[in-house]
Amino acid sequence: MRPRAYGYSGHMSKSAAHVRVIEETSAYWRVVFDYPPFNIVDATIFEGLQDLLSRMDASPGLRVVVFESANPDFYLAHFDLTGKTGNITTAVGPSGLPILMDTFVRLTRSPVASIAKIRGCVRGVSSEFVLACDMRFASRENTRLGQPEVGVGLHPGGGGTERLPHLVGRGRALEIILGANDFDGDTAERYGYVNRAFPDAELDGFVDSLARRISSFDRNAIAAAKGLVNQVSLPSADHFLDAITSFGTALTWTEAQKRIQILLERGLQREFDFETRWPAVLGTLLET
Repeated sequence: MRPRAYGYSGHMSKSAAHVRVIEETSAYWRVVFDYPPFNIVDATIFEGLQDLLSRMDASPGLRVVVFESANPDFYLAHFDLTGKTGNITTAVGPSGLPILMDTFVRLTRSPVASIAKIRGCVRGVSSEFVLACDMRFASRENTRLGQPEVGVGLHPGGGGTERLPHLVGRGRALEIILGANDFDGDTAERYGYVNRAFPDAELDGFVDSLARRISSFDRNAIAAAKGLVNQVSLPSADHFLDAITSFGTALTWTEAQKRIQILLERGLQREFDFETRWPAVLGTLLET
């Protein structure tokens, strides 16, 4: 059977064009982020993910979803720092949490298994998205993964401070968050930030094979097993709410606004070369 690709509710909304669903089978979907030029995470991406979650909830045959990017240089770049984020930090979603956090929490709690297939840059809220997925597999030679918020005068607000210590331990979580720099695929694998890193040429085949294997299993068994793992491994929703509330405050700090303005002036969200390497300059940002 040929995979089907189409927009939600039978029409191609703006968000559906940028968060595309390809039905490999009724049990296995691929979700492709395609939001040129950099897959910046703004209200459009969250609208697409919210629509996707509703569709997942309404698809009892679905067992596994793989998230990937149409752009090999940027999986999801980072939070939009120009203000195109709508009300995602204030409006409340079905979980009772703000939309940004609601999206991630509902993905983690879903009975459907979720896999992030990572190529390119994945920073800040984008890192927090892949941390909310059940599994993460990365390209060994084409991954730049990190939480650079502290270097921008902020702190992670979408689950990074809550999820990372469970995965990598306290010391490495603090290295990732306070160091505010990129991690390559090999280091991310060694730390436990991702499940495994593969040579780029092998990544697609491995993830597709794993997803098809999971999709062949009984949905009740998948959901029950995932639910039990969730009970002993997930942070409290109260912690998530504290983090996003604090992040909203941090966005108003004078120091954060100064650093964000400098980054935008230097080419963030506009120039390809700067967008690929900007965490490297955070340590000397105010000097230059």
